[in-house]
Amino acid sequence: MTVVQVSAAWVPVAAALLLAAATAAASLDGALAARASGRPAAQGLALPAAETARLFRQRRRAPVAADTLLGGVGVAGLLVAALLMVAVVPFGRWTVADLSVGVAWFNAMDVLVWAAVWLTGWGPNSVHALVGGYRFLATALSYELPLMFALTAPAVAAGSLRLGDVVAAQQDLWFVVWMPVAFVVFCAAVVAFSVAGPFSAAVGSVTAGGVLAEAAGVDRWLAATGRYALLSAGSAFGATAFLGGGHGPLLPAWLWLLVKTGALLTGLVVLRRRLPVLRPERLAAPAWLVVLPLVLLQLLAVSIVVVVRG
Repeated sequence: MTVVQVSAAWVPVAAALLLAAATAAASLDGALAARASGRPAAQGLALPAAETARLFRQRRRAPVAADTLLGGVGVAGLLVAALLMVAVVPFGRWTVADLSVGVAWFNAMDVLVWAAVWLTGWGPNSVHALVGGYRFLATALSYELPLMFALTAPAVAAGSLRLGDVVAAQQDLWFVVWMPVAFVVFCAAVVAFSVAGPFSAAVGSVTAGGVLAEAAGVDRWLAATGRYALLSAGSAFGATAFLGGGHGPLLPAWLWLLVKTGALLTGLVVLRRRLPVLRPERLAAPAWLVVLPLVLLQLLAVSIVVVVRG
């Protein structure tokens, strides 16, 4: 499958698709929350619209001596990072940015999320927000190395960092079939850099909301939208790197990507609500002593297969 880079005029379309996916994820999350509390799931579907209307009417908080510039960069940076992630994802036969280092670019945008979340905690000049920022960094240090090697596996199998080549290499067999460990670790990392589910300690009630302790109004809306957008961007990348991208029978390639992205996004939203929040200080040991060796073994197996195939 040949991937063609489109003009920059298509960037708003990519942004609209990303926001639509984030809205769908938020609606599903709201429906699950409503069902869990004994209310009709249909009531939760309207949660994104209701929260948007509420937050747009709410005034921003202005703590004493707050660094509004860096705080604003952090809050908006989550959404920007998500958009930059999907910029390299082939939408069927088209992509906004056909980078030769697309896999590395995605990982770089994950590191950008580190800065965005920490700045979100730094900006308000609040103890709870700053502690939340450092709690995220502790979580990120645990998942980053396993994520890096999980991303290396499909790149080694394809012999390229370009996502178009990664998709083409899955024409006969999706990478998830023979890279299950890398796929599971990747999905966990997506939930982690979205500050969600078991990795949401940075915004937990233990620290009065963590990095979002002082966020209100448009700032809180941007942060919430950015987190769902990151989950959506990660799902789109996962569908590309592990689930064959646009490969599939009958349907056009772009529709197959949407179907796979939607399925993975749904799975992540459902799964993250079923797992307890993990304390950051308890993540490092299992992540580095158990998960990292497993990913390295997966990468070794992939490398052996590639060498044997010649």
